[in-house]
Amino acid sequence: MVTRCTAFVLLIFGCHENSATTVGSSSSSTSSASALATTPDDVGNVTAYAKVEDAFAAVLQQDPTVLAIGEGHAPHGATVASSTKRFTESLLPLLAGRASDLLVELMMPPKGCAKQAETMQTVQKPVVTQQAETNQNEYVLMGEAARKLGIVPDLLRPSCDDLAAINDAGEEAIDRSLETIARLTTAQATKMLTRAGHKMVVTYGGALHNDPTPPPERAAWSYGPALASASAGRFIQLDLYVPEFITEEDVWRKQSWYTAWVARKASNKVLLFHVAPKSYVLIFAPSTG
Repeated sequence: MVTRCTAFVLLIFGCHENSATTVGSSSSSTSSASALATTPDDVGNVTAYAKVEDAFAAVLQQDPTVLAIGEGHAPHGATVASSTKRFTESLLPLLAGRASDLLVELMMPPKGCAKQAETMQTVQKPVVTQQAETNQNEYVLMGEAARKLGIVPDLLRPSCDDLAAINDAGEEAIDRSLETIARLTTAQATKMLTRAGHKMVVTYGGALHNDPTPPPERAAWSYGPALASASAGRFIQLDLYVPEFITEEDVWRKQSWYTAWVARKASNKVLLFHVAPKSYVLIFAPSTG
């Protein structure tokens, strides 16, 4: 249960990398996206939309059983709305009646882990301090909004031993954290699938864990392959980015969609990239006002 009163939550590590290295194009997915858009503008693997809801609807038309959403976390000092807030307000309502569960990338330690949890917060501090202070609370608000829509929210539920293993990992603590996120997400989302019926299970967290075909060096951090298998291939990766948070740093410039985004960002439209089979990147329109 996600509530601000009862949930002791930890914002865990998540990155804004999307590991797709090739730019793919699917005629079937492009045509379905066009059918749902309001006067879409198709150029190769990217479709421009006036409304973010239309871009999201195009992804939903792929009819996934698992919709794995990743985001670029809002950085410290952010002055525009985060992907989390935009998803909660504009896109989450479109999942009402279609999604059974929402699993968010926050950790809820069990009772009796106070010492491990306190140490965990110290381990996370170098990463968390780079993020907006509102990030964690926005995840909690997302869970509350989901429940109002009839979607059951949940957090990642590590054991005391899981936290202790991260705390004891020393210089490998971040890697151990990322591996723990992937393992817990796989286990909990798989259980959700067994009761979801014909509805989808949605996961939401950092855009480092949801790649269905991660490169070998990041395979241990991704739940994508396992959940793609558990859903019989009905798995969609969707990464959400706020344009104001995209910089000229190498981590961004290496993305397969970066050059096309730079050429088109002045359009002030929502851009949906089909970066690889089962993988999409949605970049919101620039903020106004």
